[in-house]
Amino acid sequence: MTDHLVITGASPLRGRLRVPGDKGISHRALLFAAMADGRSRAIGLAGGDDVYRTRRALMQLGVPITAAGSGITVGGRGLDAFVGSDDVVDCGNSGTTIRTLTGLVAGRPFRTTLSGDESLRHRPMRRVVEPLRAMGARIDGRDDGAFAPLTVDGGALVGAKHVLTVASAQVKTALVLAGLQASGVTEIAEPHPSRDHTERMLVALGAPLERLDATTIRVARGTPSAFEATIPGDPSSAAFWLVGAVVTPDSDVVIEGVACNRTRIAFVDVLRRMGAQVEVELTDEVLGEPVGNLRAVTSPLTGTTIAGAEIALVQDEIPALAIAAAFAEGVTEVRDASELRVKESDRIATVEQLVRAIGIDVESSEAGLVITGGRPRAAHLQSHGDHRIAMAAAIAANAVDGESTVEGWRSARVSYPEFSDDLAVLTRHVP
Repeated sequence: MTDHLVITGASPLRGRLRVPGDKGISHRALLFAAMADGRSRAIGLAGGDDVYRTRRALMQLGVPITAAGSGITVGGRGLDAFVGSDDVVDCGNSGTTIRTLTGLVAGRPFRTTLSGDESLRHRPMRRVVEPLRAMGARIDGRDDGAFAPLTVDGGALVGAKHVLTVASAQVKTALVLAGLQASGVTEIAEPHPSRDHTERMLVALGAPLERLDATTIRVARGTPSAFEATIPGDPSSAAFWLVGAVVTPDSDVVIEGVACNRTRIAFVDVLRRMGAQVEVELTDEVLGEPVGNLRAVTSPLTGTTIAGAEIALVQDEIPALAIAAAFAEGVTEVRDASELRVKESDRIATVEQLVRAIGIDVESSEAGLVITGGRPRAAHLQSHGDHRIAMAAAIAANAVDGESTVEGWRSARVSYPEFSDDLAVLTRHVP
């Protein structure tokens, strides 16, 4: 993959395609299969670097994982079969990998050191380290565990009640993985609902987890069962095509076989609120997850406000939604989104730079953005090393007249290595 992408728009997006497997479900499928006692098979895992890091890390910890055709086989032998690694476990740029593995290895009787690239080493870890310490975990790291590398001396854990100040599916999952190994009961309460793949999948696999209410779960010692499943498509990846279809003239796109968990397609509600014609057709269920097809057609948009509890459900889609806002009539405001400052990039700053580069008025604050829609233009665009910024730039470039270049395009491989190929598929009808 070259490190820049040249796009000449405007090119209608038309047709049907499948996006890569859902990243969140793929990470969890690997983790839960590794913990199970028995052979599991997963078809269609996300192919980006993030999920590769989880897979490689589990292999370092003694879990046999083999690839065959479009799937992988995990030879789970239970938690007791995990072994320590003398080498640092490199989590790359994957916050999901480092945070969830911290919870997993906290209950194993060996030392593990977890690290990653420069971006990951500057992302906050105390939010997962401190509640794990409350369960008896021994974890050290830079600035007393605020940043990676993290060294975990695993051992016996005791269940605890956690009241999180920030809704985070990664932190919640780390605590669940620790709770499955702890004596007693572990209870986790969030201020707002976060993505619930962990709960859905573990319940479907027979693990001892129960929902007490919309924001609170309880877990006891136990393990999930082995399984066979096809991973549904990633809605965060689908979001780029849906936004692209909505803002690009004469477009009509169907994304097939997507995970339609309500905590993952909340961005559809935002788009509909802006006036977008987006349809959701449910077709199946996999590992407790509803699966379906998403369709979007060109639509006039008006600005909206994205704030409060909704933010936790659309954080990954904010770069795509910002492009929708750039093409909308009126003002779109994003509030209560300080978490965007500590993603793969400072996404408030990088989204602001992207939107301004395409000629749209935008203002930022510590926790949000105000975008005044208008007539975006072709431009020279930067990914800032962030896969979602790169793809947001690409859909903006495809929707406007003229030639644009997206620099730092290699970053897209973190979650969607096939993005440029799929862009060609959806625009190839154009002479």
